[in-house]
Amino acid sequence: MKSFPIILAAGQGTRMNSKVPKVLHMIGGKPMLQHVIDACSALDTNKIAIVFGHGGEQVQQTIQDDRIKWVLQAEQKGTGHAVAQAIDIIEDDDQVVIAYGDVPLIKPETLKALVNKLADADLCVLTTYLDNPFGYGRIVRNSDGQITKIVEEKDASDEIRLIKEGNTGFIAARGKDLKRWLKELNPENAQGEYYLTDCIGLAVEEGGNVQAVVCDHPLEVQGVNNRIQQAELERAYQLEKVNELMLAGATIADPSRVDIRGNVSVGQDVNIDINAIFNGDVTLGDNVSIQANCVITNATIGAGTLIKPNSVIESATIKEDCEVGPFARIRPDAVLNDKAKVGNFVEIKKSTIGEGSKVSHLSYIGDTTMGADVNIGAGTITCNYDGANKFETIIGDGVFVGSSTQLVAPVSVQKNTTIGAGSTITKDTPEGELTLSRAKQVTIKGWVRPTKNK
Repeated sequence: MKSFPIILAAGQGTRMNSKVPKVLHMIGGKPMLQHVIDACSALDTNKIAIVFGHGGEQVQQTIQDDRIKWVLQAEQKGTGHAVAQAIDIIEDDDQVVIAYGDVPLIKPETLKALVNKLADADLCVLTTYLDNPFGYGRIVRNSDGQITKIVEEKDASDEIRLIKEGNTGFIAARGKDLKRWLKELNPENAQGEYYLTDCIGLAVEEGGNVQAVVCDHPLEVQGVNNRIQQAELERAYQLEKVNELMLAGATIADPSRVDIRGNVSVGQDVNIDINAIFNGDVTLGDNVSIQANCVITNATIGAGTLIKPNSVIESATIKEDCEVGPFARIRPDAVLNDKAKVGNFVEIKKSTIGEGSKVSHLSYIGDTTMGADVNIGAGTITCNYDGANKFETIIGDGVFVGSSTQLVAPVSVQKNTTIGAGSTITKDTPEGELTLSRAKQVTIKGWVRPTKNK
């Protein structure tokens, strides 16, 4: 049988004090709802339902997935009412899994365990043990340890409130059974809502077998109701990601000061200093060193490369034994070949830097193909934009460009050319020659510097 995840995401989230729907707030650079969708996607499923309400248009615009069936909950009448909105698309033989769009740390393995338990049960519920279960529904068991019902906090007696086993809200049931129980729910409770948890009692009344899967880590099943809880889960998520990197061979100077907002893979003996931020897909080869305050997005960095402090790298490829920074910006479609060096306050955009070439200081290189063993002097820029169109600069192997040079594209600097400092190069240069352009230096004798009028 196929699993059918139904994700409840209709809540307004008033305690977030935000115009953004709660389930679109970020954990690890990704909407909370997307985390849950990704976890549910690990199940054997070809469809996922999302029950939406508040901010529905914004939610639908943000989450793009052809498998999703959008279900509107126009009125907020409880979790049972929310699931019931999807009753017409539940098939009898579906293994329905109810999940929550504001519980971003739920793991695929946990959802799989919940579904697998259905082989021995009519209904499965995910529970966890809490030191302080305030606000959670309590799992009530009989003397044989069998679950008999779930009692919500507001409906619980003092005795039931002493129970430490709490309901996470996640359940799994066969479609045929769930549809029957949903039709029998009623709002006769302290909140006047249709509780999904009442399905457990209905299953027991029928003589059904209700089983629990216990989640050992309460943070995995914690929902987000305010920004304090969001920050708490963010740090838990980040610590888990950083731990994965350390187990894979990375040394992290301070695990609490690294943020991973995507997927990072590392080779052996990688070093990552404080305040590094990784976005998107990042690959770090063996012996890569990322120093403090770097932001790296969708990049591949080859073995032995050193990224110095305060550098920003985006959608670029940096090959082996390179050196970048400090305060360098490597923009999209840049490629640094082996042993290239890009120094402080240098910007590289949509350019290839050849093997062993150096752009060490205060330069801009854009739309350029640069050969090997080139030296670019401080303050050099490629003038690649005429206000309407971009043009390319070609720099051959072994070129030496003096400081404060402008290369006005389209232009080709042939190999082994030397460009004199302070030149503006507008024409192609011959191979192996010195080329420069300078106005004649003049001294005006007797010139007097102006002074302010008294």
